[in-house]
Amino acid sequence: MEPSSSASGPAPAPSELDEALRVEFLSRYLLVEGIEKCPIPLFVIDHDHVITKWNEALAKLTGINSEVMIGTREHWKVFYPFARPTMADLTVEGTVETKIDHLYSGKYKRSALHEGGYELLDFFPHLGEDGRWVQFMAAPLRDPSGRVIGAIETLQDVTDRHRTESELQENQSFLRQIVDGSSVPTFVIDREHRVTHWNRACEIITGVLARDIVGTRNQWRPFYADERPVMADLILINAVEKDVDLFYHGKFRASQVLTGAFEAEDYFPHLGESGKWLFFTAAPLRDSAGQFVGAIETLQDITLQKQAELSLRASEEKFRIMSITDALTSLYNARYFHEQIEIEIRRAVRYRRPLSLLMIDIDNFKQLNDTHGHPEGDRALALVSAAIRQSCREVDTAYRYGGEEFTVILPETELELAARLAERLRQQVTATPLCTEDGTSIGLTASFGVAELRPGDTAESLLRRADEGVYAAKRRGKNCCVAV
Repeated sequence: MEPSSSASGPAPAPSELDEALRVEFLSRYLLVEGIEKCPIPLFVIDHDHVITKWNEALAKLTGINSEVMIGTREHWKVFYPFARPTMADLTVEGTVETKIDHLYSGKYKRSALHEGGYELLDFFPHLGEDGRWVQFMAAPLRDPSGRVIGAIETLQDVTDRHRTESELQENQSFLRQIVDGSSVPTFVIDREHRVTHWNRACEIITGVLARDIVGTRNQWRPFYADERPVMADLILINAVEKDVDLFYHGKFRASQVLTGAFEAEDYFPHLGESGKWLFFTAAPLRDSAGQFVGAIETLQDITLQKQAELSLRASEEKFRIMSITDALTSLYNARYFHEQIEIEIRRAVRYRRPLSLLMIDIDNFKQLNDTHGHPEGDRALALVSAAIRQSCREVDTAYRYGGEEFTVILPETELELAARLAERLRQQVTATPLCTEDGTSIGLTASFGVAELRPGDTAESLLRRADEGVYAAKRRGKNCCVAV
């Protein structure tokens, strides 16, 4: 008769049971060893808040061995001077939601990795000699049915990182205070060309508030109608002088103080009601390894200074023009003629180009003065000078040489063409009568001498030949041109 099977099925063979127990034992052993040797400090409590695991990493962090802690409920002593629940305790109690904000206000957040877990960062003055910043996480441990049977809490010493971050924040805060407190308009951009600082002085000079530009790449907008790099942007890309020249041609120079920095001045028509002149500097900001992390740009309103400079320059130019101009005829004076004829002769000789000179003398000018008075003589001089200006080409320059004499320098002009120009001018003078105050119309004529530069000529010899041409024209009956 065969033995009957039990209701629950045949019992496992002894070898199968031993294998299952061995696998279970090995699994638990590896789990225990894994926790013990884990480089992350951690402890485990059961549902009665009794410590069941206290690994070597935690013993090293806290200075307390597992033999002292396991089996106790005194894990709070490591962190606090009085008894109070740790995050693991709240997790076991199921009171995290109600008590965490009271105990860890502003220091915690829900874990993104573990359901029901929380992460915190806090300073523990009783850890180590000077206290430690610790980032810790607590998560529930559940049985197969989902019931909480304990909690695990991991800790990470982040003191060095926190101090570095704090120092960085302090440095950034210090920099912000320096920039914001400076009376010099200043802005800073980071390596991504985003504005990080835009101080009050910069707000005032540009009319753009920091809140509207910090965090953007719109640093160009207060200064230009279209998007383009500002000096700080060029500094950040390590631009060399030829690159900067593309945007600030003739307006910039390399800094004599800072390597890699530039300074410039320019007019910005979009700033203020009527535009502003700015002097601006830009310099790189580097980290400890020498890598670019940003750039700083300072601005200075030099509008009044620039206006004064331009006014002075205009005034100087006015006086310069007055010093080389004849007041009566508005032609250049004799002193300036002697300067320019030397320059034109040197240029003509150097480049082997032709150069001619006209000498003009108003006919019967003394008789005009004696008969009608010097005021009418002055008017005659003004009429002839106006005719000369109208007949001259752009490259020609006309001068009142003295009394009723005039000269015209004709660059790039040979004798034949110079004679034709002289004849055209003579006809222009003849066609311009003088109408006196008593209504008398007086015809004006002039005698012309024309000379071309010859090898070996000086200003004196060239002028002498042109003057000889005038005398020859007088001898021929006046009102004519003679080329010599």
